[in-house]
Amino acid sequence: MIRVIIVDDEPLALLNMEKQLAQFDSIEVVKAFSKIQDLLDQAPTLDFHVAFLDVEMPGMNGLEIAQLLKQWKKNVSIVFVTAYRDYAIEAFEINSLDYLLKPISKARLETTINRIHELLQLELTTPAQNLLNEPSPSLSIRCLGGFTVLYNETVVHWRTVKTKELFAFLLANLYTHIPRDTIIDALWAETDYKKARVQLHTTVSYLRTTLSALGYLNVLQYANGCYILRLDNFHCDVLELEQLIKTKEEVGELAIDEAEVFIQNYQGEYMATLDYAWIHSKTNFIHNQLTLLLSYLVEHYTITNNFKKREQTLLLMIEYNPYSDKIIQQLIQHYVDEDNRANAVKAYKAFKKNLFTDLGILPNQETLELYATIAHD
Repeated sequence: MIRVIIVDDEPLALLNMEKQLAQFDSIEVVKAFSKIQDLLDQAPTLDFHVAFLDVEMPGMNGLEIAQLLKQWKKNVSIVFVTAYRDYAIEAFEINSLDYLLKPISKARLETTINRIHELLQLELTTPAQNLLNEPSPSLSIRCLGGFTVLYNETVVHWRTVKTKELFAFLLANLYTHIPRDTIIDALWAETDYKKARVQLHTTVSYLRTTLSALGYLNVLQYANGCYILRLDNFHCDVLELEQLIKTKEEVGELAIDEAEVFIQNYQGEYMATLDYAWIHSKTNFIHNQLTLLLSYLVEHYTITNNFKKREQTLLLMIEYNPYSDKIIQQLIQHYVDEDNRANAVKAYKAFKKNLFTDLGILPNQETLELYATIAHD
């Protein structure tokens, strides 16, 4: 049985909603409220799955009540019932299950009941299946070299290109409250604001549907004008990189084996195949994280006298940072330590050529002075 409550300040509308729901054998109306105070006093202790809320009510409107109910019961489903279309966007931003316009036909209400059944079935079956059959995360997100989302090794297909971009944007700001207008500025900068809000609402709805179908229920939330993605139990290459750096900084030791595997599997820059306007600052951040990880490996190989791996890692660093005087200095000094003047000179000349050809500048003074110590005939 699906247990529901109904909230409407008009007694006749409340009675009519009860009668309509009574036509469905799977629905049990636990309580009907016409007064907000009664709802506030009793709802926290009631056991129910769904709340049918009128939007326009004195004292506290349905949108405010919905946010309060979600604080009390995280997985409660909200269905708004109203004679007005004006609140549709706000209703879906709260992650409502449906938005019914009065008068409500039996066929339209049946559609809503079917949605409730589908959602509850997902909640009942998906988590249990994951625990029993899938000890490792089923969702894998690859952000390096492109952007691919896989579920059980099958590529996830998105309803629209904006659905994919919205997920990428929220993932880049995981667990962070992002103002709605910030998202609109990032994804719909060239679109009229009113149209952009409608497109955001539609895209959020598509994204929630996709994530729910994968078993990730209620992970995209909206409150106080902000969206937040709370995604757990998944693997992401970028988060793996960030975790390696975080662990090193917190405990003072780098997980060498994991870091080496990560470097071996590195596929390229952050979302390299995409051209999202908002992506550049995140790309620079991840690039800096990668460079830092490589520098930690160089430090480890220096301490352990593993000069072959130190050279390989320094060559990778200069490949990813071709204009870095600091890194070329490290590579030249490595060759000096190895008594390999020929490779030191070769590395310097290649660096100088790239720098002048691409940027029209010469190496900095420190690099020139270091080279002068080895550039004798």
